[in-house]
Amino acid sequence: MVSASIESGGVEEVQNKLKLYSYWRSSCSCRVRIALNFKGLEYEYKVTNLVKGEQFSPAFHKLNPMGYVPVLVDGDVVISDSLAIIMYLEEKYPQHPLLPRDLQQRAINYQAASIVSSSIQPLQNLNVLKYIGEKVSPDEKIPWVQSHLCNGFAALEKLLKDYSGKYATGDEVFLADLFLTPQIHGAINWFNLDMTEFPLLSKLNEAYQELPAFQDAMPEKQPDAPLEQGR
Repeated sequence: MVSASIESGGVEEVQNKLKLYSYWRSSCSCRVRIALNFKGLEYEYKVTNLVKGEQFSPAFHKLNPMGYVPVLVDGDVVISDSLAIIMYLEEKYPQHPLLPRDLQQRAINYQAASIVSSSIQPLQNLNVLKYIGEKVSPDEKIPWVQSHLCNGFAALEKLLKDYSGKYATGDEVFLADLFLTPQIHGAINWFNLDMTEFPLLSKLNEAYQELPAFQDAMPEKQPDAPLEQGR
């Protein structure tokens, strides 16, 4: 439930609404958008255009000195990093829990989220691809990303094979699914990855297509998504 602009609902209501600083193509932001949607939380979408460098502005650095999206503002509380934000939401808003009670299943969710957030996604950031393009070759950017996607996806296939059901770790949506969805989406749509070698992830991706909370959080549905989504 996203509001991209201030509606005439009263100043207090607007001030108390969660604010998410996001960029349409950011997979880290997408994870948080899914969490907010899944828990039924209304929020105001604050556009931070990474291509224009808005993340480097002094105003944004007051929110996150690292200059990354997403950032969640909840009254006086300011949190950056998608995992930290999601865990904050999980503890404050327990409806539709994102962590299973079973400790082993919970640990698998943490592990899958970690593979995505530490071993795949950072290696395809804009600043990394810019560095590869300048120091190596522009032609090496896509092969670079595909190589790390394949390594990470192969690990996820092995990790989840004994735990998956309709979703990553069973028949309920949990934390791992929030991290997998945007990563798979980006791999297919932006980095032209052949998913033939990853049947389990492909099956999960089909299941995610049926979840409105997930699909409404996808990049192309965001208010700052360009009409031609080639960048």
